[in-house]
Amino acid sequence: MSPSTSRPNRTPSPIARRRLAVQQLTTPQHDDPAALVSWLVAVQAQDYLATKWAIGMRLAPGRSGGASRAATEATIDRALADGTLIRTHAMRWTWQIVLPKDVRWLVALVASRLVSGAGARFRELELDDATLRRSHRAIERALRDGAHLTRAQVAATLESAGVSSTEGRLSHILGHAELAGLICSGAPVGKQTTSALLDLRAPGARPPMPRDEAIAELALRYFRSRGPASAADFSWWAGVTLTEARRAIANAGDALVEDDGPGGVLWRADAPPPRASSTAHLVPAFDEYLVAYVDRTAVLAPEHQRRINAGGGLLAPCVVVDGQVVGWWRRTLGRSGVTVEATLFAPVSERADRAIRAAAARYAAFIGRPLDLAIVVEA
Repeated sequence: MSPSTSRPNRTPSPIARRRLAVQQLTTPQHDDPAALVSWLVAVQAQDYLATKWAIGMRLAPGRSGGASRAATEATIDRALADGTLIRTHAMRWTWQIVLPKDVRWLVALVASRLVSGAGARFRELELDDATLRRSHRAIERALRDGAHLTRAQVAATLESAGVSSTEGRLSHILGHAELAGLICSGAPVGKQTTSALLDLRAPGARPPMPRDEAIAELALRYFRSRGPASAADFSWWAGVTLTEARRAIANAGDALVEDDGPGGVLWRADAPPPRASSTAHLVPAFDEYLVAYVDRTAVLAPEHQRRINAGGGLLAPCVVVDGQVVGWWRRTLGRSGVTVEATLFAPVSERADRAIRAAAARYAAFIGRPLDLAIVVEA
């Protein structure tokens, strides 16, 4: 089915074009996952499968044997398994993909505020300081020889040490251990994630910096890879106060320039405007294209906000055409392939329809499965 246009698409904005470019969606500069994550600083990763596509769709084709070769899901799996990429809790107490060299200073920047903010929940779970210290000691002993343990194995380790891991306690114990700089992701065992000692996975990690210095570096890297964005956007994404965000912007001096945005001043790195391009992307759940901003109106029309962000922390997979969210999508894995259903808010042009089909084909190639695609218009 080809939902050809019956009304014009929303006009692409200069803000959207710049964000597409700096987020490596229209002009990818990196064919290596580590180089891409270094550029982005951190990639939200609570949906493990979606995160692999979030990284993969931003990679330029690499060269192998003289031929151009696009990244696949296996490319990202290898980087996570061998520790080239680290998955841990950081900003907003959510999973993030970061580089080993960045993990310690990023976690140290946000840990105290996050742990303090979760104090009431820790008290509900009867996870006091003594219990958490006992948990850390037990986990450290179990991992010190280089073991990578699944959640079930960590739970058994805690139970042996006299620490209950039921009723939500395990997730909070693991999250606290990550924010304490004790553990991070290990190599997966089949489809199960594992935990490993951070000291062994990131031995050369940059140590924590003074707070103002860390926020200043994070701000420059954020606006370089996500601008134009506001001080409030950066404050939300990084988990720092708005006062700290504004001070970091002021201290950046000429490294950042101003843009006018729908809600006020936006900031970005000084770079030539990107050329207009006709593209479509199947953006995964919780993707940085949306989650990195408080105000998403430059790419998502207000009347469609609730369809994509229904509340409760959810941020649905989006169909993006020329920088604008035009619908959502879902995938279903079958024995012989993948079914992708794209639901559009309104009919689109034939050019946009072709671009959406090409984006779906890229996704199917990334996961290595034949594609069955359906494009429908919202009733």
